[in-house]
Amino acid sequence: MTNQQYDQLLNIKTVGNQKGFHKSLHYHRYEPTPYQGLEQLFQSYELRSGDRVVDFGCGKGRLNFYIYHLFNVDVVGIEMDEIFYQDAMENRGDYIKKYKNGSEKIHFQCCMAQDYEIKPNDNRFYFFNPFSLQVFIQVVNRILLSVEIMEREVDLILYYPSEDYIYFLENQTAFEMIQEVKLKGKYEHNSNERFLIYRLRHW
Repeated sequence: MTNQQYDQLLNIKTVGNQKGFHKSLHYHRYEPTPYQGLEQLFQSYELRSGDRVVDFGCGKGRLNFYIYHLFNVDVVGIEMDEIFYQDAMENRGDYIKKYKNGSEKIHFQCCMAQDYEIKPNDNRFYFFNPFSLQVFIQVVNRILLSVEIMEREVDLILYYPSEDYIYFLENQTAFEMIQEVKLKGKYEHNSNERFLIYRLRHW
């Protein structure tokens, strides 16, 4: 299906031009992950019923609705832009209106990524290169601190991963890459068109 067809299926609006750039150099321009990329990711990476997915820089919430619709798991979208946050909340209302469910599991929060308080049941974290390495480090450190308090298996899912993110994770943290998903038809022309999944195991 096309992006437009997926939006129609989910009764949301995430297609179209995005609004400008953020004034801070630490935050990158918002772009939604292509639905076709999500299709390929979740052909080989599955979420379990108890998982809770946090999307940093969620924009209008495309990933959140897609994941909830597919896996019926808790999803949390973190968005610092108030306009995008309002768009996500409108999409939430439209999705719930059509499917009569999701109100208990689809959540959005308007705040800076590094200010989000990691919950004990947050265990899957999604990043589409949303901000600078400095912010990423702060967010990962908060995740690690949360795991010290409540031990659990944690995955970081990176789309279009920056070399800085990869270097930091592989050289300064206990995260290990467990999976790479190269997007067919795109990776051949752009090696950034891939997902990398890093896992922190605690026994």
